[in-house]
Amino acid sequence: MDDVDQLAVVFDAYRQFYELAPDLALSRQFILDRMLGCESVLILAEDEEGVAAGFCQLYPTFCSLAAAPIYALYDLYVRPAARQLGAGRALLLAAEAHALRNGAVRLDLTTAKTNLPAQSLYQALGWTRDDIFYAYSKNLAA
Repeated sequence: MDDVDQLAVVFDAYRQFYELAPDLALSRQFILDRMLGCESVLILAEDEEGVAAGFCQLYPTFCSLAAAPIYALYDLYVRPAARQLGAGRALLLAAEAHALRNGAVRLDLTTAKTNLPAQSLYQALGWTRDDIFYAYSKNLAA
C-alpha cells in the first residue's frame, strides 16, 4: 500500500502510452481497487533514488486444459528514461518468480505487433510467440 501513489503515476503514464487521456485519480483508484480486492499482483521497479521506473500487473487465472493456475501479465510499462537500463527485464523476471512461487504453470501476455523492442526482450527471456491462435475481443462498454 505504501507504493500506491508511485504505481498510480506509472499506471497513468502507461495508459497515456496507449493514447488515453491523463487521469491520475482514475489510475490511482483502479490500482487501489485491485490492491484492496487482492485481484492482481503489482510489481514496481524503482531506480537508485527510489523513483518508479516501471511496473507490471499480473492477474491470476486458470488454464482449463492444463487444469492448473496461470497468470495473465496484462500490464507492463517502463518509463522512457528508464528503458535500456534493465527495468523491463527485472520486472519480467520478478513476475516469473512470483508465478512459480504461487504454483502457476504459465504466464501469458499480449503486445502490439509494432512493439518490436518488447518482443525482442520477451524472446530473449524464453517467451514464445503464439502463431497458431488468434486473439479476439468484444467491447461491451458503450
